[in-house]
Amino acid sequence: MISKAFRRLLSLPAADRSLLLRSLTLVAAAKLALWVLPFNIARKVLSVGSRRRTGTPDETPERIGVAVSRASEITGGSCLSQAVAAESLLLRCGHPVDFRIGVVKTDDGRLEAHAWVESGGRLIVGDLPQGLSAYSPLPPLPRVSG
Repeated sequence: MISKAFRRLLSLPAADRSLLLRSLTLVAAAKLALWVLPFNIARKVLSVGSRRRTGTPDETPERIGVAVSRASEITGGSCLSQAVAAESLLLRCGHPVDFRIGVVKTDDGRLEAHAWVESGGRLIVGDLPQGLSAYSPLPPLPRVSG
C-alpha cells in the first residue's frame, strides 16, 4: 500500500518533485552536519559544489523557499537547518543569498535566536507567524563559497 504522502509526492510535476527531494536531502544533511560539526564548517560542507550551477532557470528563490519549508516540516528541521539548506540550494542555482540571524530577549530574560535567509532583499525561509520585527538582526554572515 502506498502512503498518502508518497502518492502526493508522485503526483507533483517532475521539476517540483526533484526540487523537493533535493530539499529533503539538504535539510536532513544540514540537521546532521549541525549536530556533529561547528556551524561555520557545516555551512561550508553544505556549500561544496555551489560553484557548479545545478539548478534550472525555473527554480526561483520563492520556489526554493517553498520546497525547503516543506522539507523542513517533513524532517522536523530547525530554523537553522532550514536556513543552511536554503542557502546551499540558492547558491547552487546561482541566486544571491543573505544568511541572517536575529536575537530577542524574552520577558523572562533569556536570549533567543532565529535564522532566516533572504535573496535579493526578499525573505525566502524563516518567516515566523508573528513576523521577524521583534528580532534584532546581527550583521549579515559572510558568504560561503563552494
